[in-house]
Order: sequence, then structure tokens, then C-alpha cells
Amino acid sequence: MPHSPRRLLLAAGTVLVALVATTGVRFVANAETAPVRATAAAFSHPGVLLSRPQLDFVKAKVAAKAQPWTAAYNQMAASRYASLSRTPKPRATVECGSYSNPNNGCTDEREDAIAAYTDALTWYITGNTAYATKAIALMDAWSATLRTHTNSNGPLQTAWAGSVWPRAAEIIKHAYGNWPNQARFATMLRTVYLPVVLAGSASNGNWELSMMEAAVGIAVHLDDRASYDRAVARFKLRAAAYIYVTADGAQPKYPPAGGIDTRAELIGYWQGQSTFVDGLSQETCRDFVHTGYGISAIAHVAETSRIQGGDLYPELQDRLRHALGLHTKLENGTAVPASICGGTVTKGLGPISEVAYNALHNRLGIAMANTGTYTEARRPQGSNNLFVAWETLTHAGNPA
Repeated sequence: MPHSPRRLLLAAGTVLVALVATTGVRFVANAETAPVRATAAAFSHPGVLLSRPQLDFVKAKVAAKAQPWTAAYNQMAASRYASLSRTPKPRATVECGSYSNPNNGCTDEREDAIAAYTDALTWYITGNTAYATKAIALMDAWSATLRTHTNSNGPLQTAWAGSVWPRAAEIIKHAYGNWPNQARFATMLRTVYLPVVLAGSASNGNWELSMMEAAVGIAVHLDDRASYDRAVARFKLRAAAYIYVTADGAQPKYPPAGGIDTRAELIGYWQGQSTFVDGLSQETCRDFVHTGYGISAIAHVAETSRIQGGDLYPELQDRLRHALGLHTKLENGTAVPASICGGTVTKGLGPISEVAYNALHNRLGIAMANTGTYTEARRPQGSNNLFVAWETLTHAGNPA
């Protein structure tokens, strides 16, 4: 079957965006020299989801026993992830099937990554070096062992764990500093994780958004500007296609992968939803859990981009505020209109609102009453045991 003109144009455009972002070359005219690569701006470290000023803000709030940070810290400290007796469970091949069947190392990898991040945060806040040592032990165990992820959920597993490892690594490498096997860990990120997540996905949008979150975080840790730019370019396309706003027109944007280029295909991809309102996501009518994954990944990438000096929040703010507003309004108890998912939704957005709420409401001054009600009622927001962890602690009211 011949490809439609739109499909061919989309494919060509995607290749061009990836090529430009991957090469990252700008040539400067000079009468005496050959063209040279322009120097890219240096990355800021620690700089994946959290900056040093943000970490310092949290440390000061906990030291002052201020709320909600102290309750959030106590929640984290009491969790299994903060245990200094934790034994890492690395394996060479992590096999993850659909709906975690089979689950050969999947939970172990994700939770060891969250534990490493938890320990890194605990060390920064308390100064107890035992936690830095434990974070290093967890990261070293996996970097000495892991070689690949397999089965149908392998790419998503790579994304989830790959989103969390760099958060821990950034704090340990750039704030703690004493990490002899850091280069080996970086090699694991570059060879096991980055090629998989940079490739993206044509599956439901939360997959590719998490993959781009992982790619962005890994690229920051590796000081890899080309991979960072490539991931951000693909992320922008996917975020715009994941959350609908009326400025998009009569229907959502087509996704950047998967060959969906007719209205009928698009409606099928949006779980049969054919009426579009501000803030609706591609997975709203699937369930709010997966929608929460997508919204969270969007906020995480935006937060990292802000730290790195290329703030994406202004570009994303309408999508994010409407998405959070719509879903938290329904989570808070408002009746579901018949025009949305036939009047029935499956709730469970999860602990995912703090980062975006802080950025949009506190920093940018956007009114977000429904999101505020949802967020404050659920503090301290803990972990979803996948890739979200301790965001009341790290981002509630954080002005840095």
C-alpha cells in the first residue's frame, strides 16, 4: 500500500529533526580555517530533576523541621528504600514481559534504582556518609553486572530504571565525589540504556515520554549534548501529541511514530474518544494511572530542561496545567461528563503532581485550584515504585 503524503512528510521530518539534533553542528565562517564545531553550553550538575540550590533548600527545610518537608523526609527515611541493610540484586539480563509476566529482575532493578536515589538524597540532607556509600554500592553492583533488557516490556523497563539512576548518580558524582567506579556506571548508562531509550516508541505515549525522560537524564549525566538535543526534539513532538489543547484544532496532533495519520486511526489510538477538551490525554480513557505516568515524565523533562538553561515550561504550560486540572478535578470528585470516556473513568493518577504544580503555580503564578486541592490532600507524596519518588520532599514549594 502506498504511504500517504502526510506519512512520508512526517517520516522525513522526524529523520531531519533527529539528524540535526544528533549532529549538533553549527559552522562558523572563517577565512583562514576550515569550518569548526561550535561549543555547546556546559551542563549544570547536579542537574537531573534537582539542582544543587534545590537540594540545599530541602536540606534547610528538613533541618528547620518545617512542613511538609519534614513529614516527607520521615516518610522516605521509614521506607524500605532507605534501609542500609539493603542487598542489591543485579543480573546480566533483566527480562520484563507484558504486565510484569515474566518479571525476572524488573522489580529488583527499579527498586534498587529508587533506593540509590533515596540514599543519595538522604546523604545530602543528613550528611551521613553511610547513605552515600550504600548508593554507590547499589550502582556499582548493577554496573558490574547488567548487560541487557529483554521481552516485550524491556524498553519501558529500560526507561523507568534509566530515569532514576541518573538522579542518584548526579548527586553522588557531583556533590559527594568519592566514587571510584563512576566511569563504569556511566558506561552502563551509555551502552545498556541510552541506545534503547533514544530509539523511542510507537506504543502508548507514556512509553515514549518515559524513554525521553531517561534519555535526557542520561545525556545530562554523560555530558552528551547531541543525545540531549535529540531526546528533547523527540520529547517535544510526543508531549504535543499526548495532551490535547484547543489550540491544536479540531483534533489532537498525530503522534511522531506509529503511522497514525487519519482521524479514524487517531480516535482508535485515543481509546475511542472522539470529543476533545483541554487537558485530555491520549490515555485518559484507558486509565488515569498510565496518564499519570505520561504527565509525570513531561514534568520531569521540563524540570531538567529548566535546570539546564533551556526551560520548556513556557512551551508546555498550557498542556500541563490543563492536563492536571482536568484529571485532578475528576480525582477530587467532580462527576465525569458523558462526553469524556462515556462518563466512566478509571482513577488513580498517583503521586505525580508536585513537580508541575510547583513549577506552574508557585513559580509562574498560574491558578491551579483543582491541582492544589489534589496535591495538598495527598502530601507527603511518596513513590509509585516505578520512577516517581519523594516529590513532596524535593519539589513542594521549592523556589530554586
